[in-house]
Order: sequence, then C-alpha cells, then structure tokens
Amino acid sequence: MTKVINYLIIGLCICISVKIFSKVWEKTHYSYQSVKVTGLAQKDIVSDKIIWFSSFERKAYTLSEANAQIKKDIAEVKQYLLSNGIQEQEIDFSALQINRDYDNVYDKDGALKKQEFIGFTLRQSVSITSQKIANVENAYKNAGSLIDKGVEFVAEQPDYYYTKLSDLKIELLSDATKDGYNRAQKMAENADGSVGKMKSANMGVIQITGQNSPQEQSWEGAFNTKDKNKTASVTVKLEFDIK
Repeated sequence: MTKVINYLIIGLCICISVKIFSKVWEKTHYSYQSVKVTGLAQKDIVSDKIIWFSSFERKAYTLSEANAQIKKDIAEVKQYLLSNGIQEQEIDFSALQINRDYDNVYDKDGALKKQEFIGFTLRQSVSITSQKIANVENAYKNAGSLIDKGVEFVAEQPDYYYTKLSDLKIELLSDATKDGYNRAQKMAENADGSVGKMKSANMGVIQITGQNSPQEQSWEGAFNTKDKNKTASVTVKLEFDIK
C-alpha cells in the first residue's frame, strides 16, 4: 500500500513538473512559425540648397589679350550674379584654364603635315552654392542677358539638394518599421494568431526621386538632384514570430 502511495506521489510530481515546464516554455519560446513582411515609408520633401555650375571663355592670339578679355567677363558675370541677390560668399570662381590652340595642316594626300598655332583659349568656371533658391533660379533663367553683353556664357542646369537627410532617414526607418509591423499584425489576425518578437530586420537603401517623375529606383539607391520637389522613400524587410 505504501509503495502505491509513493508511486502516486511520484506520478503527481511528474505531472506538476511537466505542466510547470510547459507553461514556462510557452512564455519563453514562440512557435517556429513566422511571417516575413516589407514595410514602406515615403515622404515628399522640398530641396533647401541649390548648386549651379556655369562657364565662359575667350579666344585670342596672344595670352595677354585673352587674359584682358576674360577679366572683363569675370567682372561682368560677378556683377550680374550680385544684381540677382546672390551673395559674394556664395560665388566661387575656379582657377583659370589656359589652352594653346592649333590647326591641323594636311598635304594633298590627306596626311597630317603640321600643326599651326592659332592662339589661346582661356576658360573660366564659376559655381554658386546657396540656400536662396529663388535668387539662383532667376539668375539661371535670365543668363542669356550675359550673352547679349558679349560674354560667351554657358549655364548648366542647377542641382537641388536636401540637407536634412540624416534626420529624414531616421524618420523614414521608424515609419517603415511601423508599417511592416502593421502588415504582419493584419496577416496574423487573419490566421487567428498574434505577432510576437521581431526576429530580423534589413533596411533597404534610401531612394530620392523627383516628384511625379518617371525616374526608377535602383539597387544602389536613386539620388535625384535635378528636381526641386522630391520624394524620399525606404523599405525594410522584417520577420516576426507568430504566436
């Protein structure tokens, strides 16, 4: 009789231990089931910095003559930029480029006979970096007036930048993670489950594209500089346990 009671006590202890162990296991271990989702976040932004490159050149037979002409052009260009509200510290004239020009002389058989010196070409580049975007845009649009004054001015299309990308990336990453969690939660609810801990997360590269432009996103990350109004987006790939 004593042995029977002992066996019963041992059996009861085993049952209690198994039950306790199973409860602890349930609390500390999730199911091997998981769900993988992709979270997306995007935000429209307006550029807050503009960079504009341009150049002009002069040709003359002597270096002194070409230099005298280019100096007048530099003064003319600088005055034009200042008159459009661009600050002097925003203007950067690069080092002057000097090239010797030659004409090829061929014989009657079409073979190169010699090269004849025909003069010098002096080329001056200038860049504008400013946060006063409207002023630079106005100067760019009306740069033809410099040509009317005899300056051989070549204006490139301005580039637009957004200077708060670091803060924007953090904001987008947070929003994309929330979006991914909401997607996982919706999928779990449809399967009578709930979302557990996050098992893994992989952030994609940030994409900066022009608003309403056909520009495609790329694996390395798109970085649009030609549109003032842009759209920033990022995706994150997440994996959650399902309970």
